[in-house]
Amino acid sequence: MDIATLIGLVASFALMIFGIVYDSSEGILIGNIQAFIDIPSVLITFGGSFLASMAANSMADYINGFKSFGLALKLPKTNTQKVIMDIIELSNVARKEGLLALEETANNIDNEFLKKGLLLVVDGTEPDLVRSIMETELINAEARHKKCINFWSDLGAAGPAWGMIGTLIGLVNMLGSLEDVSTVGPSMAVALITTFYGSVLANWICTPISSKLKVNNDIEMHAMEITIEGILSIQAGENPRVIEEKLKSFLSPKERAATSSENGGE
Repeated sequence: MDIATLIGLVASFALMIFGIVYDSSEGILIGNIQAFIDIPSVLITFGGSFLASMAANSMADYINGFKSFGLALKLPKTNTQKVIMDIIELSNVARKEGLLALEETANNIDNEFLKKGLLLVVDGTEPDLVRSIMETELINAEARHKKCINFWSDLGAAGPAWGMIGTLIGLVNMLGSLEDVSTVGPSMAVALITTFYGSVLANWICTPISSKLKVNNDIEMHAMEITIEGILSIQAGENPRVIEEKLKSFLSPKERAATSSENGGE
């Protein structure tokens, strides 16, 4: 569980509710929250946004888009520093025992992308073909991730738009019954609440989830790029020390120092 994402979502919602119910002159007024609840506005804003999003996707992509919410709450499985250390260890094995010795080692690796690359090398696949196959998998993985990222981005854009539609509907209804001036204030409040709902959907849920999925995607793509370079370096028979320095160039100075410490200070 990614505690930062969870705390951010829960705390921001709590602050919003606090802003709704708090009155500086009279203290907490639970009754204020009733003014922010309007069922037709909920149906227009949330219903319209979700259904418009459904219309823009296949049913499978729509369901997967919602499922990706759970991915945003999880810590990324990819550990770039561990990937580098694994590749360095594999390069040492290949240098001492030959490329064929990597086949047995590959069976004990949990990283499927790294394992696939190793097996291609062990099978004697040409380096250009190894790169092509692995880069194709990288590109397709990123395309799958972007479907989920775009799902939340598009839903976030639809929220305020449908909120404005609800506001316009409310204003039309209000202007149609101006004979009773006393109803103007309450009617205006109901008309504006849909805009509020649309902003909440976009800025509390959709934008943070979309941004978090982008971050997770960048981490995984970075690790896959490192893996490709590492596999090709092993296949080329490069010195493990050279491979280590090459792969560390992908990292920030702080990450390089941590990787060196975890790798026994090499």
